[in-house]
Amino acid sequence: MKKHLIHILLASIPLTAIAVAQAGPKAGEAGPPLPTVVAAQYDGKPVTAPHGAMILLGGKDVSAWLQLPSKDKPNQPAEPVLWKIEDDYLEVVPRSGMICTRDKAITSGHLHIEWATPAIVKGNGQGRGNSGIMIEGLPEIQVLDSFNNTTYPDGQAAAFYKTHPPLVNASRGPGLWQSYDIHIQRAKVVERKITKPATVTVYHNNVLVQDRVEFANPLQAGTLRLQDHLNPVRFRNIWFLPKPDQRSTESSIKP
Repeated sequence: MKKHLIHILLASIPLTAIAVAQAGPKAGEAGPPLPTVVAAQYDGKPVTAPHGAMILLGGKDVSAWLQLPSKDKPNQPAEPVLWKIEDDYLEVVPRSGMICTRDKAITSGHLHIEWATPAIVKGNGQGRGNSGIMIEGLPEIQVLDSFNNTTYPDGQAAAFYKTHPPLVNASRGPGLWQSYDIHIQRAKVVERKITKPATVTVYHNNVLVQDRVEFANPLQAGTLRLQDHLNPVRFRNIWFLPKPDQRSTESSIKP
């Protein structure tokens, strides 16, 4: 796959803004500034999965997924996906609940996800095009319409929700397809102790937004969940390329 991910030169962003955004506010201080808005470097076209990738969502095939119980029906057993299924995408059906991969497919490797918020804008802040990507063992990566939409920095698109704001805001407009490329290195664990934390790097629309952020979680493989946050957000073309030493012939999800 020929793809050139664009690195935003951090020198072009005020160093004080980056430092404050990463450290977070102290008692009595104002919160971190909003990330600088930059141009997206993704044209909205589906990105072809590389050889060896596991196809988690492609076309109408949702066999890799289960519907989890909704808040309205907490005792409901997992069942086939209730979200709207179209030719090449899934759309959240509000109050249906989140969906989850059947397998703990996400080890160390490259996770690619394409998503779009509603073209007709309704609401503002956290009420506008809200969903989330939940990789087991890691904080939620926020999905939100952050194009000309102000909210708290660690709640906007590409933030680790309530944990770590993105370096910049590379959002495309409402209704346009966007991409996340999430590079995961699970923690190194020796005798049940973490000797090296997990790290996650995220590109939003081919722009670096999270750079090797560390998380002290020992989990080596987990599920992928997509959130129902009452907004009809769309998802398509989800694939995961494990690192060579992580590939398993036992997975029921085939390349």
